Amino acid sequence: MVDSETRWRLVRRLRQQPPQPPQEISIRDAQVEDMPQVRAIYNFFVQNTVITFDDKPLDISHWQEKFEHLTKLGLPFLVLTRGSEVLGFAYVAPWRQRTGYLKIVENSIYLAAAATGKKLGSKLFEALLAACRKGGIKEVIAVIADRGAHASIELHKKHGFTEQGHLANVAVRFGKPIGSYLYSLKL
Repeated sequence: MVDSETRWRLVRRLRQQPPQPPQEISIRDAQVEDMPQVRAIYNFFVQNTVITFDDKPLDISHWQEKFEHLTKLGLPFLVLTRGSEVLGFAYVAPWRQRTGYLKIVENSIYLAAAATGKKLGSKLFEALLAACRKGGIKEVIAVIADRGAHASIELHKKHGFTEQGHLANVAVRFGKPIGSYLYSLKL
């Protein structure tokens, strides 16, 4: 146990040290090494919310395969970072496998709790849409849960997405029916 005098000496010494500058937030292309943190962010939503339609946590091999597949297709997969910590991720994947849908994608964006409420999701989304434009994507489709995803709906609307329809009761989460809204953005 540390006595009072020693504790105060430590406090004074720490106060004399210059404060560390906050680490900068950045957005970059994802790397395979980011997938464990991506998995942790996503699995939180699987286990605690109804905004994703996966009903069990996804393992690391799922994320590594998804990353490799999207990279091979030349589709953007971005991470929002602070230092080495991944605070969020966003990617697009093919909307359908038929060749007629070649330049149509579905987006996904997720933020860790530490990144919410700071407009970081909007910055990440803007970067994703810019990468889509650069890559020749013609349309981005969003499938958003009709319960518990108000922030996602507002984010999509803010970036010009328009509602295309509602599919009621197409899934079950935590024993209750849930539907999805379809939004799209022509690029």
